Amino acid sequence: MNSYKKYFFACLLALSAPAAFASVAVLGGPAVTCTDSIITGDVDIFAPVPAGSSVTQTNCTINGTIHAGDASAVQDNTAFLAAYDAAAATQCGQVLTGTLAGVTLAPGVYCFDAAATLTGLLTLKGPSNGIWLFKVGTLGTGALTGTNLQMVMDGGGQACNVTWQVAEAATLTTSDFLGTVLAGAAITLTGGTFNGDALAKFAVTLTNSTLTPCALAGGGNSNAPRQRCNQGVGNSTENCDPGNSNQGNPLRSNDELGGVPGSPGRMGGNK
Repeated sequence: MNSYKKYFFACLLALSAPAAFASVAVLGGPAVTCTDSIITGDVDIFAPVPAGSSVTQTNCTINGTIHAGDASAVQDNTAFLAAYDAAAATQCGQVLTGTLAGVTLAPGVYCFDAAATLTGLLTLKGPSNGIWLFKVGTLGTGALTGTNLQMVMDGGGQACNVTWQVAEAATLTTSDFLGTVLAGAAITLTGGTFNGDALAKFAVTLTNSTLTPCALAGGGNSNAPRQRCNQGVGNSTENCDPGNSNQGNPLRSNDELGGVPGSPGRMGGNK
């Protein structure tokens, strides 16, 4: 299921039946331009497609399907517009100001009356089912600008549960960004990483960027639950959690005494 198909429709916005649509990482109006970048997921230009609209790739890898005005793009655009309008109608819980550098925010609905200019470290702390909605430009106009912005999740929070509804454009420069952006104008990514979906009413442009849709990104959270494994002490490239591998009995454990993180245990128990 695509990230914005599930992220807060039922939980936050209480919509009874979200529209069905294909998985999409980037959705742009007249054009998507990708230069020296990597996109994982489908790329859409929604219908009706004006003359000259296109997806332009220059040393760009798109690990997905390009939909230019086809039925899938139309369906995705319809769902995007519904999500945008629903987010815009959601009541604010707290009004924010400033760059948010050094700020930690619990799940909730946060609003900027006008533009949001962000930099520094922003921590979102909450459980895996916690939901964050940021609304930028609630008084009618306002762009999202992030420069050297670093976002991190804490406490098990997931990037799939973070949404930014922006009245106008979203511009992110050399930033590590988490969450899906629903933009009323264009989205421009220059440098850095984007962990989420970039969905815009106008063009989307990526330069020297890496975009991973949140459904494939593991929430951008190093503390996310991992599958159990009989690895040694610590987590290595298997990306699993050996914490309970002794099954309650040291003699049945594959953990080795004196091991170091990433070192595999030996079979036969910790004898």
